[in-house]
Amino acid sequence: MVHLIWAGMACIGILYALFNGTIEEVNTAIFESAQEAIQLIIGLTSILIFWLGMMKIAEAANILKRLSAFFKPLICRLFPELPKDHPVMGYITSNFIANLFGLGNAATPLGLKAMKEMRDLANSDKATRSMITFLVINTSSLTLIPTTVIALRSQYLSNAPTEIVVTAIIASSISTLIGILVDRIYYYKRERKKK
Repeated sequence: MVHLIWAGMACIGILYALFNGTIEEVNTAIFESAQEAIQLIIGLTSILIFWLGMMKIAEAANILKRLSAFFKPLICRLFPELPKDHPVMGYITSNFIANLFGLGNAATPLGLKAMKEMRDLANSDKATRSMITFLVINTSSLTLIPTTVIALRSQYLSNAPTEIVVTAIIASSISTLIGILVDRIYYYKRERKKK
């Protein structure tokens, strides 16, 4: 549906430019935007490749295993109804670690796999408590190193592209805490209504 909205807006803009006599500006904007998009993609891809490489090094050095062991008690408390030794816990932990390092694109397949495993555990197409909590935490996306934002700031020649790090940590921490709090409030509210 969203693609239809975007296509409709583009068509309306082109028709308006035709009737308004500004089609030349539209053509110029299209070509300049395409060139800028390619440069942006190359810049973002290089940063993403760098951090994915760092994740591979961390994996080879068993740092990810140690981080998983460190986060396991927290993950078990956030998802009490999931079996502690089920593979879904590994997918959830890996997804959170990838998000911590700002690797949203790398975290997506892990998140999808975690959701599939949770659905299989529930044996239902209905969203479970774990699925909702996982979605809330992923949406709030606690980030320690906002690689995409740093890459964008570097791409546009910022004097200090990493100065956003502290702000991102504070903002994402607050959004994650509020997300978990709201998730828990609504969960206990639903449970009370059932009684």
